[in-house]
Amino acid sequence: MGPPSRGRGQQEGEAIMTVDHFDVIIVGAGLSGVGAGVHLHEKCPGKSYAILEGRPSMGGTWDIFRYPGIRSDSDMHTLGYNFKPWREAKSIADGPSILKYVRETARDYGVDSHIRFNHQVTGAAWDSASSTWTVTVDRRDTGGTATLSCNFLFMCSGYYSYRGGFTPEFPGLADYKGLVVHPQKWPEDLDYTGKTVVVIGSGATAMTLIPAMADKAAHITMLQRSPTYVVSRPDKDAIANTLRKFLPESLAYGVTRWKNVTLQGIMYKRTRTQPDKVKAFILEHVRKELGADYDVETHFTPRYNPWDQRLCLVPNSDLFAAIRSGKASVVTDEIDTFTEAGVRLKSGEELSADIIVTATGLNMAVMGEAAFSVDGAPVDFGQAWTYKGMMFSGVPNLVSTFGYINASWTLRADLTCEYVCRLVNHMDRAGATQVTPRLRDSDGSMPARPWIDDFSAGYMQREMHRFPRQGDREPWINPQDYRHDKQMIRHGAIEDGALVFETAHAAAAPAVAAPLLQAAE
Repeated sequence: MGPPSRGRGQQEGEAIMTVDHFDVIIVGAGLSGVGAGVHLHEKCPGKSYAILEGRPSMGGTWDIFRYPGIRSDSDMHTLGYNFKPWREAKSIADGPSILKYVRETARDYGVDSHIRFNHQVTGAAWDSASSTWTVTVDRRDTGGTATLSCNFLFMCSGYYSYRGGFTPEFPGLADYKGLVVHPQKWPEDLDYTGKTVVVIGSGATAMTLIPAMADKAAHITMLQRSPTYVVSRPDKDAIANTLRKFLPESLAYGVTRWKNVTLQGIMYKRTRTQPDKVKAFILEHVRKELGADYDVETHFTPRYNPWDQRLCLVPNSDLFAAIRSGKASVVTDEIDTFTEAGVRLKSGEELSADIIVTATGLNMAVMGEAAFSVDGAPVDFGQAWTYKGMMFSGVPNLVSTFGYINASWTLRADLTCEYVCRLVNHMDRAGATQVTPRLRDSDGSMPARPWIDDFSAGYMQREMHRFPRQGDREPWINPQDYRHDKQMIRHGAIEDGALVFETAHAAAAPAVAAPLLQAAE
């Protein structure tokens, strides 16, 4: 805890306002934020920290989403933390099991005592004269506001808005007499027993809901505008479960993690170098699941190559089993309009439904939807350059976690946490109070590329203009490649010429790149 601080413009004799001060503030108490707390605790034991969480409980995604069948489509030996083995038999785990794992981690490492719940971060202002971030929060429990400060700000708030999911403007929606539900706001008391259900969408959420609801619903239909690649695999990793019987837990976990990362990397690389062969392999598997008479060409053959968008995993072929049983079906068409009883499609077909689930995606959020400023000037992250996919040109003492879209999120979250600890400890040794990524003279002519390149998913494309740009050379890139990132992030030099280290007195009037900051009116 830092000493009481006097606010700007405060006159002698006025009451001194105390602000809770920490060496590091972590924003978000989900999978990433809890992991960040553990890494700081273990690698920077002398540093004070707080985790600010806008909701009343920890867990992030795994506490928010409560729809039937909620699960991961990444295996828990790679989605789990690198420091805490996953012990359960199922490696494709359900949401409650993942939430239990996150909460157990927080408790085991004492991170839970550092979390301040109902603290929704709304703004963060950097002051170069003092090398501090002032963080403003809405107190969702009391209805008031609060202010905290820190030397280093670590954003672990995820990539989507907690306010609500994405729902297109459907014609005639107001005419529909049934119930419309978005998976992000699933009613706890929703009873779909004996109901006719239509799920709009063909992503991971839709493919989780269909088999999970099929047994109770009268019938459930997945209504998709276009198909998605679907891959089945067992929900249990037989090799991992065998290794745990013969090897120490941490060693078995490490070997399984290496195996799965390697296989993921090989698979992804082949989708880039041999897309036609991978496509043929995936579709042949679907034909074997659904039979020669099923129209795989219409319902399961996308117009794009594998991993141009995320592949959907179905554990133990549950989606295919639901379709084979006749309890579930797939319709590939576009919606013309909602009607009183359901939806009318552009083909003229009508689908009646007691319940319609809009599994139509997420709204991406930049930096937890908080407002940022540097020395009084608002930050436009869309005009910044990404530094190693974690920091932003012209913005001091700030790191943000963003995982992989082609592998498990936590693989990159762990690397980012390791880097933050390396960076904080290096600053202490160097006597620096702030560190800022700045373009070098040789970087000025870099071509700008999107934050996430070579990925056509609509939820990404809608928001890429709000995310930082990447260039064509290190460190101004966001590779989305675990092997590359390990070299660049874990083993790359801290002092690389692009990070500028300063002390507060020497940085009172920093030269901030003009395109980064929005001009004040």
